[in-house]
Amino acid sequence: MSRYAVIDIETTGFSPVHNHRIVEVAVILVDNVGNGVYEWDTLINPVRDVGATEIHGLSGADVYSAPTFDQIAPELGSLLRGRVPVAHNLSFDAPFLAAEFARAGYSVELDGSSGLCTMRMASHYLSVSSRALEACCDCIGYRIESAHTALEDARATAQLLAYYIKQEDDFSRCWADEIAVAQEIAWPAMPEVTTSRVSRELIAARTEKHFLERLPSRAPRMIHPEADSYFAVLDRVLLDRRISHHEADELVAVAEMLGLSREDAMSIHRLYLIALARIALEDGVVTYDERSDLKLAATLLGLPADSVDSALESATQSHHKVCKVERFELKVGDTVVFTGEAPGISRADLEYQARAVGLRVTGGVSRKTTIVVAADLDSLSGKARKARSLGIPIVDYPTYFQMLDTVRCPQARPALGS
Repeated sequence: MSRYAVIDIETTGFSPVHNHRIVEVAVILVDNVGNGVYEWDTLINPVRDVGATEIHGLSGADVYSAPTFDQIAPELGSLLRGRVPVAHNLSFDAPFLAAEFARAGYSVELDGSSGLCTMRMASHYLSVSSRALEACCDCIGYRIESAHTALEDARATAQLLAYYIKQEDDFSRCWADEIAVAQEIAWPAMPEVTTSRVSRELIAARTEKHFLERLPSRAPRMIHPEADSYFAVLDRVLLDRRISHHEADELVAVAEMLGLSREDAMSIHRLYLIALARIALEDGVVTYDERSDLKLAATLLGLPADSVDSALESATQSHHKVCKVERFELKVGDTVVFTGEAPGISRADLEYQARAVGLRVTGGVSRKTTIVVAADLDSLSGKARKARSLGIPIVDYPTYFQMLDTVRCPQARPALGS
């Protein structure tokens, strides 16, 4: 019988009071003598920006397809019910779990006294100057393979617990008061459901298929009356020459709504590449950078390597009609919204820089917003989600900084797409 439930979480920030959320949780069930008997872990979609990627190593794309906490709450609750929660810094983990359960509609009284804290217990069993997890594990000769991943940190915490148990003749009696408090936790009734989990290992092993492969295959049509609608979305998506998970889903959804097959979409993609080629040929010379851009666009569009040459050839033929594409450029008076931290520049400096060239900076997204700049293109922040719902372009910071160098006067501003 497993008596202890060793827990570790990774979060978007330091406090659930400030709406920070859990992005990963792991539980290891441990028996009375310290043996691990079961491991469980999953990434969690926090329905907001993932926060400190540099700490937990997770991006919006990683948690994009992960379940939300309310979806895994019943299964997680079944693992914790009737067991003694154990964590390294329980005062951090327990309030986060309590807040997440509350959001999911379950009142669970979890706090820093709701179990055993291997960090607090370290002063009783270890001779260490630091009670950090890695320092404690070094003291017992255990090496953490990947710090700040929930499962690896839970395994490390379980090793500490096993070490502590072995130091006592009767561990449960030594910590009887703490165990008694934990056993008095009242768990509400929860449905018996199991949700598909998404682990880091699954994400790492995932082979991304091109989004076109998600469309049905059939003979292409010669005429595409829906091409303009799909073309406009494609033009917005490729603005920064990247296709995020959200953008791929949007393209597939639009194609399905318009009844486009994989072959139809490919035909439109070829037309789009020809339109880009015409822009490159405007001055009669295709530079190395322009050709590289065309190659990148072709790859993103799922077109073969020789598509660039054929697109350039087709672009010279006046009879070859394609939808018109213009270079998107910011103009004085355009409205920009920032979400996530920009590399090497503070938000205050970022906003000052934008206003200095004549852009308007707002804190919220509306239909008047020209562009949203995100640290993570698959950001789950409220700003990013609203931008997607309104069809407002989202670009990364490097792309934005390139645009900033060429902010133009209003009369020179071309339209986005067709």
